[in-house]
Amino acid sequence: MADLPIEGHLPGFDGATGWLNSAPLTATDLRGKVVLVDFWTYTCINWLRTLGYVRAWAEKYGAQGLVVVGVHTPEFPFERDVDNVRQAATDMRVEYPIALDSDYGVWRAFSNRYWPAVYIADAEGRIRHHQFGEGGYAECERVIQGLLREAGRDGIADDVVSVADEGFEAQADWATLGSPETYLGYEQAQNFASPGGAELDRSHTYLAPDSLRLNQWALSGDWTVERGAAVLNRADGAITFRFHARDVNFVMGPASRETSVPFRVLVDGEPPGAAHGLDVDEQGHGHADQQRLYQLVRERGSITDRTFEITFLAPGVEAYAFTFG
Repeated sequence: MADLPIEGHLPGFDGATGWLNSAPLTATDLRGKVVLVDFWTYTCINWLRTLGYVRAWAEKYGAQGLVVVGVHTPEFPFERDVDNVRQAATDMRVEYPIALDSDYGVWRAFSNRYWPAVYIADAEGRIRHHQFGEGGYAECERVIQGLLREAGRDGIADDVVSVADEGFEAQADWATLGSPETYLGYEQAQNFASPGGAELDRSHTYLAPDSLRLNQWALSGDWTVERGAAVLNRADGAITFRFHARDVNFVMGPASRETSVPFRVLVDGEPPGAAHGLDVDEQGHGHADQQRLYQLVRERGSITDRTFEITFLAPGVEAYAFTFG
């Protein structure tokens, strides 16, 4: 792979705050191995849509000298909780070594800025390829194959993996995706349309306007808008969003562990029916019982502008961000 540039040397993982699925990996452990480093955080839909490929590469090439290391660098506060990460890794079948990067030490060592981000290093510890964001799957796999051959490994197949296109790991419908990632905490919030705007860091009763323009959203009910999230204080609070996408995903969860907050989803004022996501039924009913990403809508038909509404039947939910696919 002489045509691949040398982008630097693998910084290592000394900044990790802990490890899952492995003892801490050192430069000695990785000597002579091709190493793929995957920066992730478990609520990130962009990373989830790459997971099928990373998992498949770990399985396909692990016995031939590839080591995959998932560096879990949290975006939201609850993603610093090791139990949450452990549960997510189990649920998502992330079985390769995970370096916990709660203090961003590994992130800074790599000068990384993205979820997801892949760095591929050769057997001499030199970074030879990177991929920021989704895509580039065949190119990454060709790099893995070439670096394994360069390291003297025999029997490296020429074919590339194909992965199941389902659940959270289904690729986005890019041709119809017209809604951006949208945060509800005031530090990054945009397009908030409740009359009077947000009252910061204090309880306030909000109303939703009669109509929303595309990609506007609104609260109704008693909420506290905090720096990173909107927190529901009383039952029957709702969030409304005018969107254009196949999928509606939502990062949320109960403020208190062992609590389950029931909710109901409507699309254009009706139960979602066949358009329900993984975490709701056809009538739109679901429960927020973990701090994680929820898939609320997956439209099976044509994609048009629609209005999504989620109503929480009990207080105590923390609402962080919408993502779409």
